Amino acid sequence: MKKLFSIMAIAALVFAGTLNANAVTQTTIPASTNAAVTAVTLIQDDAEAPAEESLGFHQTLKKYFIEGTPLFMGIVLLCLILGLAIAIERIIFLNLSTTNTQKLAENVEDALNSGGVEAAKEVCRNTKGPVASIYYQGLDRAEESIEAAEKSVVAYGGVQMGQLEKNVSWVSLFIALAPMLGFMGTVIGMILAFDRIEAAGDMNPSLVAGGIKVALLTTVFGLIVAIILQIFYNYIIAKIDSIVNNMEDASITLIDMLVDYKNKK
Repeated sequence: MKKLFSIMAIAALVFAGTLNANAVTQTTIPASTNAAVTAVTLIQDDAEAPAEESLGFHQTLKKYFIEGTPLFMGIVLLCLILGLAIAIERIIFLNLSTTNTQKLAENVEDALNSGGVEAAKEVCRNTKGPVASIYYQGLDRAEESIEAAEKSVVAYGGVQMGQLEKNVSWVSLFIALAPMLGFMGTVIGMILAFDRIEAAGDMNPSLVAGGIKVALLTTVFGLIVAIILQIFYNYIIAKIDSIVNNMEDASITLIDMLVDYKNKK
């Protein structure tokens, strides 16, 4: 029992001494206390800074997407998804439509000289691409006249060009639409910012920061989408031009082959 009272007494003395020491410290060295608090605050800030910097690309993108309001950002994202889907489909189609026109012309000419028009048409049937289809249409009218074959080649060349350019206009639409939606988000964000200023009756930066941030984020994302789709669009247009040039050269070569074939008969 005496030990218990002794322990309690010692604990009371220690507690009282601690309170007195704290009181003396607070009254005598306030500058040291403030310095310690400041140091602790800086350490905490330094500890939190890497956590913010360690955000990955996807987390940062998601954060800015949400801050830019999902309504406008979602529409811009939809433009990107649809534009990329059409662009990728066109790129695959154009790559499959690309053929070695020189090799095809040689095979058709050899078949035409050895087996006649039907053999040359068989070579075209077994070859994919718009050039082979144009060759087939021209050979199909070869028995009539050179003029009929030439008209058939020109007409069917226009049809094949339309197939190559199918849905490309949608990509150009999304290229124009994405930044326009971003600018619309900018205008709406600025309107919200000025509404908050008017409601508060004071020019407080914290009131307008949110609206301005929404405006800037929607504009940036709209421009990024337009840049990405513009790259794909230019590649598609260049690919179409290359195929069309090959079609025109192949058409001239076909007419020359038919003229030589007619003269040899």
